[in-house]
Amino acid sequence: MHETGAGGTTADGEPMGVDPAFLSLERELAVFLRRARASSGELSREVHPDLEPAAYGLLVRLADAGAQRATDLAAFFGVGKATISRQLHALERLGLVARAPDPADGRAVLVRITDEGRDRFNRVRTARRARYARRLASWDRAEVAELARLLHRLNAEQEGEHEGEPAGEREGQEG
Repeated sequence: MHETGAGGTTADGEPMGVDPAFLSLERELAVFLRRARASSGELSREVHPDLEPAAYGLLVRLADAGAQRATDLAAFFGVGKATISRQLHALERLGLVARAPDPADGRAVLVRITDEGRDRFNRVRTARRARYARRLASWDRAEVAELARLLHRLNAEQEGEHEGEPAGEREGQEG
């Protein structure tokens, strides 16, 4: 039994009544996210010295999913149209993305990654994947696959919550 501390915490500073597994998850995710943000800044500078870290994710999405409407990108990232527009203009100025009319709807515009953007992005992505492989070299491949599966599940459930679906409803869908 833990001793009670001030403010409803145990003697070791942990909140009372909170599942230790969720406390551990919260701590580890916080560390992971801080490192991911720092890494995103490094990756963005490797693609282009003037690339904002937040815009790096747009390149990932465009490289993986192909040309998209700005409104679809905003919905995917859960940000406003003004934020996406600002980031896309910056990417466009750097020559990493281009806009073109949507052949399916002449009134709409699609954003696509340029050849230069794809080349720069692919070089950085290849180097990033090599770093992952080095860092996880001591892991069993089944552990790496399990981590990927669990992260996919977490992302899919969060995506479903953002779209108004109950958590878990999208688990079997590709992400």
